[in-house]
Amino acid sequence: MFKDVMVHLDGSEEDEFRLRHAEAIAAGGQSRIIGLYTNSLPEYAYVLAIQSGLAPMAPIIQLEERVRETGDRAISSLTERCKRISAPTEICRVEERASEVSTLCVSKARCADLFVATAPYQREELPIWDELAEAVMFEAGQGIYFVPRGAGARPVRSVLVAWRDTRESARALAVALPFLKAATRTRIVIADAPAATQEQAKDLVAHLARHGIKADVAAIETGGKAVSDALLNEAHGMGADLIVMGAYGHSRFRERILGGVTREMIEKSDLPILIAH
Repeated sequence: MFKDVMVHLDGSEEDEFRLRHAEAIAAGGQSRIIGLYTNSLPEYAYVLAIQSGLAPMAPIIQLEERVRETGDRAISSLTERCKRISAPTEICRVEERASEVSTLCVSKARCADLFVATAPYQREELPIWDELAEAVMFEAGQGIYFVPRGAGARPVRSVLVAWRDTRESARALAVALPFLKAATRTRIVIADAPAATQEQAKDLVAHLARHGIKADVAAIETGGKAVSDALLNEAHGMGADLIVMGAYGHSRFRERILGGVTREMIEKSDLPILIAH
């Protein structure tokens, strides 16, 4: 069971979709929903640099005041929205320079069981939130639940677990256990896997059974097709409500590089994805 479900909020129309998914995750349990509202303030150093250090401070200060006022209105609206949620709720406000927002959100996310965010890379006009999602995925140490843009919420009854014999897959599976225990169907899918991994899947089924989870295994061959397409086809074919997978890639100073399959799945999926690194 997830005790603390943190959901990213930014005052946009996507807040409603994210909140509905957080509500669905919390339904029937004793979860607390923590809304993490982010509001990026202007970067003074950047604004001054592009104007050769000659820009008057007054317009910049006025811009920040307007941004903060927008944040006040968003918090008021979100507070009213959260009153309609049956689970206990709270709202945290992260209001800082754009370059600091992701770092602060990672710190907050480490104090929750799951972080709910809109899937990145699906719209080019919001790169700052793509950076936030990457930061949480790589650095928070918790699972992140990606909501496709505009996707409605529904109970998770059928789950596809994309399995590889890796630390990332094992971490994602561990994070997903509350979903798997509540689901009526769990399928472990291994794509283009060697015989050893297919044999390992039997041990995985036995492990899940000891958690009270009945799972089956599907070994699929991509036949030259993209692995992401093969996994999504399998997910749609079984009527999956959620895809669980490890996040592959690495992080270095101020740059995070996702593996190809991970990024393609996030970009293409019209189903929620629970990812852990």
